[in-house]
This record gives sequence, structure tokens and C-alpha cells, in this order.
Amino acid sequence: MSNPVEELIVELLTDLKGNDTLSPNQVAKTINEENWRRQLPQVRAAIQKLVDEGKIEVIRKGKVVDFEGIKGIYRVRLAQATPDVSDN
Repeated sequence: MSNPVEELIVELLTDLKGNDTLSPNQVAKTINEENWRRQLPQVRAAIQKLVDEGKIEVIRKGKVVDFEGIKGIYRVRLAQATPDVSDN
């Protein structure tokens, strides 16, 4: 991993306890607290790459969801050994 934003996301998630999650805004604010909104496209691109590599999962309303085309509020966490995807 040579992208500093990807490395930051993994580092922040590794520091969390259990199944805790992280919002894209938290990552962006870590990069630049004053102009964090400008960082969001870069953070989103890094999240997409990490999802594609199977390193992280996207969580919405407590469930793992597909990142492709997602809108609204979501969070990320490190990928779990057993998927939490269910249709129940």
C-alpha cells in the first residue's frame, strides 16, 4: 500500500476496538481539520480501493453493504473473517 490515505484509513481502523467503525468525515478531518470537505473525494477513492482489495467493509444501518453507488451516511470497518451479509 503506497497511498497515504489508504494507509491512514487502515491505521485508524486498526486503532479501534472490536467492531467499531469509522466515518469518512473522521478520516478527512484527520488529514485536514480546517478544509476536511476537500479531502472527501480522496478519502472516498481510498475507501473504494480498500473495499475492492477486501481489506475493509462498508457499513450502513449496521449491515455490510456494497460501496458501489452508495449515497448518504455510511461507515467503514476492517473486513471481518466471517461476512455479516444477510437478507434477514
